[in-house]
Amino acid sequence: MIFKIEDVTVYFPYDNIYPEQYEYMVELKRALDAKGHCLLEMPTGTGKTIALLSLITSYRLSRPDSPIKLVYCTRTVHEMEKTLGELKLLHDYQVRHLGAQAKILAIGLSSRKNLCVNTKVLAAENRDSVDAACRKRTASWVRALSTENPNVELCDYFENYEKAADNALLPPGVYTLEDLRAFGKNRGWCPYFLARHMVQFANVIVYSYQYLLDPKVAGIISKELQKESVVVFDEAHNIDNVCIEALSVSVRRVTLEGANRNLNKIRQEIDRFKATDAGRLRAEYNRLVEGLALRGDLSGSDQWLANPALPHDILKEAVPGNIRRAEHFVHVLRRLLQYLGVRLDTENVEKESPVSFVSSLNSQAGIEQKTLKFCYDRLQSLMLTLEITDTDEFLPIQTVCDFATLVGTYARGFSIIIEPYDERMPHIPDPILQLSCHDASLAIKPVFDRFQSVVITSGTLSPIDLYPRLLSFTPVVSRSFKMSMTRDCICPMVLTRGSDQLPVSTKFDMRSDPGVVRNYGKLLVEMVSIVPDGVVCFFVSYSYMDGIIATWNETGILKEIMQQKLVFIETQDVVETTLALDNYRRACDCGRGAVFFSVARGKVAEGIDFDRHYGRLVVMYGVPFQYTLSKILRARLEYLHDTFQIKEGDFLTFDALRQAAQCVGRVIRSKADYGMMIFADKRYSRHDKRSKLPGWILSHLRDAHLNLSTDMAIHIAREFLRKMAQPYDKAGTMGRKTLLTQEDLEKMAETGVQDMAY
Repeated sequence: MIFKIEDVTVYFPYDNIYPEQYEYMVELKRALDAKGHCLLEMPTGTGKTIALLSLITSYRLSRPDSPIKLVYCTRTVHEMEKTLGELKLLHDYQVRHLGAQAKILAIGLSSRKNLCVNTKVLAAENRDSVDAACRKRTASWVRALSTENPNVELCDYFENYEKAADNALLPPGVYTLEDLRAFGKNRGWCPYFLARHMVQFANVIVYSYQYLLDPKVAGIISKELQKESVVVFDEAHNIDNVCIEALSVSVRRVTLEGANRNLNKIRQEIDRFKATDAGRLRAEYNRLVEGLALRGDLSGSDQWLANPALPHDILKEAVPGNIRRAEHFVHVLRRLLQYLGVRLDTENVEKESPVSFVSSLNSQAGIEQKTLKFCYDRLQSLMLTLEITDTDEFLPIQTVCDFATLVGTYARGFSIIIEPYDERMPHIPDPILQLSCHDASLAIKPVFDRFQSVVITSGTLSPIDLYPRLLSFTPVVSRSFKMSMTRDCICPMVLTRGSDQLPVSTKFDMRSDPGVVRNYGKLLVEMVSIVPDGVVCFFVSYSYMDGIIATWNETGILKEIMQQKLVFIETQDVVETTLALDNYRRACDCGRGAVFFSVARGKVAEGIDFDRHYGRLVVMYGVPFQYTLSKILRARLEYLHDTFQIKEGDFLTFDALRQAAQCVGRVIRSKADYGMMIFADKRYSRHDKRSKLPGWILSHLRDAHLNLSTDMAIHIAREFLRKMAQPYDKAGTMGRKTLLTQEDLEKMAETGVQDMAY
């Protein structure tokens, strides 16, 4: 359908549109017009992605003189493929109506592991090994060597791509990762380098959060994006955690041992070069004296990773004299490793600020702050000079230099925490030194400053006023949308006690109570006997899930469950979990029905949908608080309290409830779907906890469903399932239209009625 929002003609590839999609587009257009940032919470399963893509591409078409670029960030490759699939559909529709002028170039960009077509490179087992195998075939010095020695192995795809030079271009169209690989194979060009080259020409880029938020990657991939870009962070409820991870570094014993091995290898290489090609080391020294940390003319295949500090914090000056010579730099790194080794030999937990850490490092190892700042750039320069291609082997020394650069650059917003063992396993010594970032706004600030509009959107952004404080920005539009429905297809319930009236909770003092464990088991036994197809259960942690399942097994509860449905369990192993999910779906498809046990904050809770018959009921056992004794969490809470005046309890509750909402939101993926949500913990009945759930869940949570026992919940579930089995009108009647046609939109435009649905 084609309709107008003010002066923009919107091309929408479906015959009907949900009212909230229309409202979402109106708000999004306001933000684009104001050239500002916005926060939009939209219920899951209401077509958020297609609404975003339709409006932004149509907005671009209506402003041909100032074309904007769309940078769409997703969390997983699966989400990236889904977004590009929607965009393909939309692009075909626009081209059908507008012809050639609507043609755009849209690409997905991922790591070499997902884009490479060279079978020998792909044989490597993990991402770092694939990167290293690629460098071994594409680095400029390897290619130069191959002219003298024909036995040196190169990558034919990369060579063909280089030969094509400026002609290596993608014709307009929407390219998923699969399309890029097929195009590369067909032309004989390398899809990875082709995609990276096309980033500057593409109208739409879909890639991972890290490519914008992690300075090491963003410095290489995203540095050429123009200011007139609209950046979208989709499923962005955890964006603060992603920002923090991008600037945090952990150093363990293994890291230090690996780094020492790396230094020995570097030392040998320096000696070898001194004997065979001393001029190269001298040239590097002269370049550093002139103040250039890295050669400016690096080819794409030689670039490895950029500086871990944020762009405006990188010193634009010469490398200090004491690390210009390669052997002097190695000596400084040795002293740094010795110092870190001594610090890891602690018996107690230690916490200090970067300032005091740097001053003690200076007094004990004689390494100054300025020297630390340049560690990363100096290592990069040295590795290029020594022509090292095994980048995966050199990850430990790279981690140590990451740590050094960040510690030398930032004084505020970070803590250094040294723990001699994991508190959950105190008898196993496993010392770890962590540079932990507490301020999420550090990593995302360059993105807000650099681009004209940043859109943060998800199904779970409640309470929406906390995000601007956490990320310290001022949105021009901040809005939470409700779900318009023809029938109440969501049934949330708060279960506070079992059939024996004993309260249930995963509070620390209650979680191992046999009565609680028994009541949780009985709830599931009763539910699996009346709920058809798939049931998903989320627990607060792996250890709690293991304990409760073991108890259910001993008491025979698990056997009762398995008489009704098959049971599958998520583990920390990705392959096992994928297999379990696959079999769970097969059990639901064939009518046998199944129960899936999973963990909040796990892989399944974040990215896997249990739509239609795969999830008719989801049970959230307990409130998924973070491990509150974690030293890193404590330090972050102190920082949030001192800097942003966010209370400890408020942040912990907000964090736990966005995870709970994320878990239960997995069951509704469209309006034709239906499902029940049980929050099994007495704490959910308290207003301060419950009120932090998203509006679209709260609007269906009736007062009568706030304090239920197991038998009452069973009765409500029976009634709900019976109601859902009745036929219904999808378009909506009685003034509550949930599917709008083109005529409805035209009528709304004439009468100025915006909220027909509500």
